[in-house]
Amino acid sequence: MAASAPPDKKRLLVFVIAYYAESTLRSVLERIPSRIFTDFETEIVVIDDASEDRTFAIGNEYRATHPEVRVTVLRNEHNQGYGGNQKVGYQFAIDEGFDFVAMLHGDGQYAPEELPRLMEPLAAGQADAVFGSRMMSRFGALKGGMPLYKFVGNKILTAAQNLLLRTKLSEFHSGYRIYSVETLARLPFRLNSNDFHFDTEIIIQLLNAGARIRELPIPTYYGDEISRVNGLKYAREVMAASVRNALHRSGILYQRRFDTEPTGNTHYDLKLGYLSSHTLALAAIPEGAAVLDVGAGPGGLASELVDRGCRVSVVDRHAPSVRDDRIRVFQQDLDDSLTFDVKGYDYLLLLDIIEHLKDPEGFLDQLRAKFDHDKRTLILTTPNVAFIAQRLMLLLGQFNYGKAGILDHTHMRLFTFRSIRRLLADAGFRIKTVRGVPAPFPKVLGLGTLGRSAVAINDLLIRVSRTLFAYQIYIEAEGSPAVEYVLRSTREKSAP
Repeated sequence: MAASAPPDKKRLLVFVIAYYAESTLRSVLERIPSRIFTDFETEIVVIDDASEDRTFAIGNEYRATHPEVRVTVLRNEHNQGYGGNQKVGYQFAIDEGFDFVAMLHGDGQYAPEELPRLMEPLAAGQADAVFGSRMMSRFGALKGGMPLYKFVGNKILTAAQNLLLRTKLSEFHSGYRIYSVETLARLPFRLNSNDFHFDTEIIIQLLNAGARIRELPIPTYYGDEISRVNGLKYAREVMAASVRNALHRSGILYQRRFDTEPTGNTHYDLKLGYLSSHTLALAAIPEGAAVLDVGAGPGGLASELVDRGCRVSVVDRHAPSVRDDRIRVFQQDLDDSLTFDVKGYDYLLLLDIIEHLKDPEGFLDQLRAKFDHDKRTLILTTPNVAFIAQRLMLLLGQFNYGKAGILDHTHMRLFTFRSIRRLLADAGFRIKTVRGVPAPFPKVLGLGTLGRSAVAINDLLIRVSRTLFAYQIYIEAEGSPAVEYVLRSTREKSAP
């Protein structure tokens, strides 16, 4: 092999994952092409996952007979599993400051000779992860010896996952992978399974993080290696992970391992084009109305209203991230004494805000104190804590807060249909309309047939029982002035 590359080259770790690989490991190591040592400052780490054969010894023998190559040979004292061993290797790459890490299997199923070609997109800065795909060449996997049942199973699972994850990958189940270590360091891969579906979970994390995934075709080699994968169990766990991510992305069931989004309020984006709290609010407000959006968040809905000819002001602790000079902004912490005025506005929006307040009762009392006899409509939405998904989680002993959804960790109070109605009635608001809102499935499934069908089914179920099947509560109410205002107005009007 060629000598190590100069230190100004990018650092590549070739991570050989090994388990009972005494018959194949030496061949895999010797087949690593010399070009990879010329193009990159390359090192090899072999991690034996507690094999009881000579795998560890063979790795050390290779290291002793190849002093020109930097090789580290490690052996887990206890078996970590396929996914657990990957965690050890990726943590090694992060701790040692490598730029890239390429995973090879010690059983020789994936050709080391393909490494230079697979590294090209990463070296050019065109990808954050590169996967070698056995399915990109038609029937190539079968010609390479892949059993027919595995070929068919791979195709079916990949198609189902593409549908759930809104991707177009040719294969989710190849073990030939190269990652940017900087990208890996941003992923919570340590939370992933130690089993074989680790590979699916890390793909989901990459997708959620917006990482650039590139697939390149690779040849398929099936020899006499022992398959340690329980196919049915693997398929079940792969699909379960994909469904859990769909629920996580829609805000129904938070999954910490799939939370790769930066901290902030990006999950409060607009939900338009399907039945949602935002489309209901927009439909209720006529063109040309004066609107005060309280707790406006990023401010996207306010811009939509302005485009429809409304006069709009917003109130929020922070200035809207969507800057629009047509919108008047009041910066106000809604947990403090309210300083903004409601006079001159026909509609007040409280969309997904009441649950964030420390004292919703006090807030509504302060808001009502600003009302006079002019007609104003309050439009309020809040999550329904009695949603069936939350009930099922409680039945299973789960009540886990997260960054989004009904159990958003910024939610201070949670409501049912009955409790939010009582809150508004006690605050002096006359409720005109109450309805349930479906979960925002199109955020995950897209605005195509699948996403719209999911919303339509959820809406039908809401008509059966909105208490059980409504993801959000939507209310329109009219405000009446507080007794203090009525008395003051009465005195003024009754004066001689």
